Amino acid sequence: MEAETLALAQEIDFSMWGLFARATLTVKLVMIMLIIASFWSWSIIVQKLIQYRSARSEAARFDRAFWSGEPLDGLFDTIGADPDGPSEKIFAAGMSEWRRSHRDDGGLIPGATARIDRSMDVAIAKEAERLQKGLTVLATVGSSAPFIGLFGTVIGIMNAFIEIAEQQNTNLAVVAPGIAEALLATGLGLLAAIPAVIFYNKLSADSDRVLGTHEAFADEFATILSRQLDS
Repeated sequence: MEAETLALAQEIDFSMWGLFARATLTVKLVMIMLIIASFWSWSIIVQKLIQYRSARSEAARFDRAFWSGEPLDGLFDTIGADPDGPSEKIFAAGMSEWRRSHRDDGGLIPGATARIDRSMDVAIAKEAERLQKGLTVLATVGSSAPFIGLFGTVIGIMNAFIEIAEQQNTNLAVVAPGIAEALLATGLGLLAAIPAVIFYNKLSADSDRVLGTHEAFADEFATILSRQLDS
């Protein structure tokens, strides 16, 4: 009897594909959902890592140009009113409002400082939205994927016990495949959730640092313009 059970167990394909192929439709759908969520998370992770690295490089380049001693009007004419870089966009928003605040006779329209600050705040808010886009997907996957995998496990184990009851057999060859299929769903849930949680925390911190750099620049720039207004 033990030899027969051992022979049956050896014939069972315990590879991931074999476990997936034997799973019920519900468990298969759960596994497919988790695999898609995992690939979706990794695509966002890679895209955000590249985006944040590019934003830091652009901020460093613009910071060197801003403090190089070149007149601000000349720098604004060089980058234009609608540049591509986020730091340049913030600078362009402030300079555009600065120029619009001048009357034809050279005087300034009252409230220029407040309007310049609001213009740069709007530019920073748009950049924050762009930087944080997709992070909610990572948070959702990180929080929900283990429970989705657990749901697949519960369904798989329930089906395994039903199969045991129908065959009236508790041999390893009967019990092991159903349990293994069920646990695979939990494993896929953790495989999707763990990187999503780790990189969500990292990318959120990176986003805050990049936005902190933009806000610090906006404050410095506003101080420079305010000094010119007072003089």
